[in-house]
Parts: sequence; structure tokens; C-alpha cells
Amino acid sequence: MSKQIETIKVTANQSKRTFTIRKYIDGKLFAKYRTIQMNQEEFDREEMNTENDWKQFLKSDDYYKV
Repeated sequence: MSKQIETIKVTANQSKRTFTIRKYIDGKLFAKYRTIQMNQEEFDREEMNTENDWKQFLKSDDYYKV
């Protein structure tokens, strides 16, 4: 049995201070999420997130499914 490869790609929306998070499994789009609007300080901090940071972020309630 082969293991599925999960990747996450994140796009920032500077004017709305939100992020769109796309989760792919084996290269196919699995789910799309959007963060709630953040203040500037939070947004600047989240811009430095790694893929693993975003995986941890998805365990919170600070986003919704698009």
C-alpha cells in the first residue's frame, strides 16, 4: 500500500489580511480554506509560517472551508 502525499499551498491576500490555504493529496486539490481576517501584527507573523505550521493551524478554529 502506498502512502498518500499531502501538501499545503498558501496564498496571502494583503488587502484583506487573510490567507487561502489549499490542501492537496497526491497532487489533487482536496480542500480549500480561508483564514478569518487578522490584525496586521498577526498577519505579518503568519506570513512566516512553514508548511508544518499551516498543518498545525488547520487544527484551530480560525478558518472556514471555501
